[in-house]
Amino acid sequence: MDFFDKTTKAVRDIGNATREQTELANLKIQKAAIEKKLESQYAEIGKRYVAYIADTFRTEPFDVTDILDVINPDLERITDIVEQVEQKEQQFRQHSIEKDRKRALEQFENEKRKLDKAKDLDIVTELEYEEKLAKARALAQDEFNGFCIVELFEQIMSMSRKLQYRLLMERGKLERLPFIGVEELEVDRARVVFQGADGAYSQAAMMQYFGNQIDSFHVDTFRDAMNSIDEGSADFAVLPIENSTAGIVSEIYDLLQEYENYIVGEQIIRIEHCLLGVPGAGLEDIRTVYSHPQSLMQSAKYLAAHDWRQISMQNNAFAAKKVADEQDRSQAAIAGEHAANIYGLEVLQRKVNHSGTNSTRFIIVSGQKIFRRDAKKISICFEVPHESGSLYHILSHFIYNNLNMTKIESRPIEDRNWEYRFFIDFEGNLADGAVKNALGGLREEARNMKILGNY
Repeated sequence: MDFFDKTTKAVRDIGNATREQTELANLKIQKAAIEKKLESQYAEIGKRYVAYIADTFRTEPFDVTDILDVINPDLERITDIVEQVEQKEQQFRQHSIEKDRKRALEQFENEKRKLDKAKDLDIVTELEYEEKLAKARALAQDEFNGFCIVELFEQIMSMSRKLQYRLLMERGKLERLPFIGVEELEVDRARVVFQGADGAYSQAAMMQYFGNQIDSFHVDTFRDAMNSIDEGSADFAVLPIENSTAGIVSEIYDLLQEYENYIVGEQIIRIEHCLLGVPGAGLEDIRTVYSHPQSLMQSAKYLAAHDWRQISMQNNAFAAKKVADEQDRSQAAIAGEHAANIYGLEVLQRKVNHSGTNSTRFIIVSGQKIFRRDAKKISICFEVPHESGSLYHILSHFIYNNLNMTKIESRPIEDRNWEYRFFIDFEGNLADGAVKNALGGLREEARNMKILGNY
């Protein structure tokens, strides 16, 4: 089709569209005129009826047949016009949809051609890169120099990819992060769950974060707490994730990867373990001590000085409750003084944990993908190929985007012996350009990357 044919077709299309629009406009004018006429006729009926009601000496029934004879044809006509208008508007909508679909299809085909071309170029570049790398390695004097050459070329390629990610991010081509920024968490009518029993450190952390008046309940296990959010019986969960002395709570890391729940806050509380016994008991009476395994570990130096049997419990508060329920002078619990107040126990010894700075970090978990706009820490997890240097290359995304990584942990991947999932904390906010750039690169190069939260 030459230029003249294209121009003629365009003019014809415009003429057709203009005629259709004119027809629709005329129909709408007719519709408006009839509606106005009907409105005055209905008003006349109303006036007659008012006069009829006011006439106390009326002898004939109310009759407006003369007006109805005029109205009925107009009603039929306006119904016909409404149908025509609806048909015309439907045609316009369909035409618009087809036009948009065609435009979208053309845009898709154009982008696909560009992508295929870029892909072809990348394949050629990769093949050339491998060939040149092999030639350069062959010229090396020894194996060490060969590794150095490989490292140099890989760094160049890595920097090139990171530049591409930045350009894609700046042009809005990277996938949007499915998290919503909020000013504050909605906690006024929230319900919060914690693991353990009344008097647990988790309860103390919850009260510090949400306040003493928060609506809360407790469950037996960490998994139960996560399930409570999934089922909708709780809006938030308070879970211990790390102790400054005993290290991480590994089960929490596994649950964060398993569940679609996200970290929205954290609370650090000072841990000061006490030895609690029934009223009237003394240190000389104690034969058995109950507590959580981490609390027993944190108090190992104190316990080593006594010949006491140590029994692990699910939670410090459970241990305090057991001692209170059984009222056995030979039993004691290691827990916080808060638990002693709740269960009516006496503090036999304060500060039995050997670290004076012992603290536990608790995370606040929600089922919503939200983050506070003033959040400063991001947690993620991912897997990498079981190959030399794979983690090294992944971590370079933090270096090139000037992001400070504050923590890294690993956990075994289920059913894949000696392979590990990595958990990383780093400083930043999901709205930051550098963070988006780094996460875009990580998503492309790591396996099963998941954002655990921004808080």
